[in-house]
Amino acid sequence: MSHSNTKTYYRKKLPKNLQSPRRSKLPPDFGVNLFLKKPTTGVDPFQMDSFLVDDGDGDLNQEEKEQNGDIVWESDEIEAISSLFQGRIPQRPGNLNRERPLPLPLPHKLRPLGPPSPKKHNRNVVVSLRSPICNKVYKNPSFLISLAKQIKCLNPDDDVSAVLDDCARFLRKGSLSLTIRELGHMGFPDRALQTFCWAQKQPQLYPDDRILASTVEILARNQDLKVPIDWQKFTSLASRGVIEAMIRGFLKGGRLKLAWKLLAVAKHDKRMLDASLYARLILELGKNPDKYMLVEQLLDELGEREDLNLSHQDCTAIMKVCIRLQKFEFVECLFTWFKQSGHEPSVVMYTTLIHSRYSEKKYREALAGVWEMEGSSFLFDLPAYRVVIKLFVALNDLPRAVRYFSKLKEAGLSPTYDIYRNLIKIYLVSGRLAKCKEIWKEAEMAGFKLDEQIKMDLLHQEKEIRSGF
Repeated sequence: MSHSNTKTYYRKKLPKNLQSPRRSKLPPDFGVNLFLKKPTTGVDPFQMDSFLVDDGDGDLNQEEKEQNGDIVWESDEIEAISSLFQGRIPQRPGNLNRERPLPLPLPHKLRPLGPPSPKKHNRNVVVSLRSPICNKVYKNPSFLISLAKQIKCLNPDDDVSAVLDDCARFLRKGSLSLTIRELGHMGFPDRALQTFCWAQKQPQLYPDDRILASTVEILARNQDLKVPIDWQKFTSLASRGVIEAMIRGFLKGGRLKLAWKLLAVAKHDKRMLDASLYARLILELGKNPDKYMLVEQLLDELGEREDLNLSHQDCTAIMKVCIRLQKFEFVECLFTWFKQSGHEPSVVMYTTLIHSRYSEKKYREALAGVWEMEGSSFLFDLPAYRVVIKLFVALNDLPRAVRYFSKLKEAGLSPTYDIYRNLIKIYLVSGRLAKCKEIWKEAEMAGFKLDEQIKMDLLHQEKEIRSGF
């Protein structure tokens, strides 16, 4: 009997794969509240067989209860699970006046509105490939410069027509202006004049003001141009480009008197010339103290113009000449005009402005220029460091002078003689003789020999300190 009961037990016992299934148990269906259902009073016959087989196997009965879903839930667990299916859990109210961030800009809305780009048809490519060779050659710089080199290599007895006749069919009006300028740069003004004379005989190339202006500039620069006797007749007949080319040639050739005279006649005849010519003439005349009266006259004429158009280099050059003439108000006006024109001043222009205010002994205004230059994130060059250190020495600001001296050496620049001298001077005023000797030794190692006045001041300071003790 016991043997038969044992067989029944092994037959009724669940296998191991069903006792511990790999698949997780499915959650109960909350469509029907299972927790409020009345428990069934009936007994499963399978459970009865298990109890009959072995009444002491409690673990097996517990697993079967869990598999059948007969689990007892606490009230707080039921409430927590039910709230998950009832809706959103209420939260604490946050900042009710919170502003939503703006949406990110879309790329298609950032594009500027404009006409659509034209389509590139292959037909245009075919036309360009089939275009005659003269349309590709007549304005090609390499071809035009090669003509100048061929003319340069001619024998002195040969004429330029030996080179130009072969390529005449490829040339157009204005083509030979580059060739003539290149001959002038090579130092062959006579060949440039021969090229112009050859172009005069070609009806498809002349008349043309471009080759005439290039020839006039080359001849005026090399002092091979015959000066006209009647300047007013010349300015009334010549075009603006030819007059400007002649003035540029006079300036490059050092004939400042002729350049100023031609500019004055053109102004008298109400011929408006380029403002850069005024700037170059002011720069050249400003080197001679005897010509300061002419410079002031040119500055007044330049200030009367409404269509002022100066480059950065021209504006800076005029500012430097005005400092030499002590016309500091012109410097301020030029700097203000340059900024209002929409241009960005460079470190050279800022340095010139600070030097102008320093020369006028407006140290506070010069200091404002230093902070403005610092705010523009410019890299200081050596002239900028020289002017700034000189300004701080005049303000007796030792910490800033030393700081900019250190920044100068960190930038890999070599201090100049006046920088060493100014640092020794401010250290002497502060009574720091040890630093004076250190800077003095550094200056001597750099190859500078300090003047006797600095040496006398240093010895006098040492005597005063010793007598004080």
